[in-house]
Amino acid sequence: MSELDLGDVERFTVGALGSVGRRTFLLQCRSDATVLTLKVEKQQVAVLAEYLGRLLRELPRPGHPPDDLDLQEPVDPHWVVGTLGVNYDDVLDRIVLVAEEATGDDEDGDMARFTITREQAAAFAVRATSLVESGRPPCPLCGGPIDPSGHLCPRTNGHRPPTT
Repeated sequence: MSELDLGDVERFTVGALGSVGRRTFLLQCRSDATVLTLKVEKQQVAVLAEYLGRLLRELPRPGHPPDDLDLQEPVDPHWVVGTLGVNYDDVLDRIVLVAEEATGDDEDGDMARFTITREQAAAFAVRATSLVESGRPPCPLCGGPIDPSGHLCPRTNGHRPPTT
């Protein structure tokens, strides 16, 4: 198990590679010369964006958010995130994120810790929400994604696939 503490990062962003329905979501941060790219699930991105948005509503209004949020090379993920922890350090006025690698039951995985500003959190929340919402629309009955070719909804026993 390795622990990486990046401290304050200069960049924090999210991106998706691939076509809708087959996208790979990536979190990426940079501190000095270190670029850390982590693979995450779409749901993890959505939950993190929602949580950061709620947290920011309780804090002083952020200043101007960064606008350069494209993924940078290397985009090959270092590892897959299993859990994400978020906390606010009011002394430093920073949001602390801890990402732990998804592993098997008896294995210790890697961990990364880094801190972001309120401005970076705001930019992330907006970008992440936009990325998540640009995917396949959810089924109004079960909430599962509707593919362009249709959807076998478990709520209808697959008899009447909902359409968009």
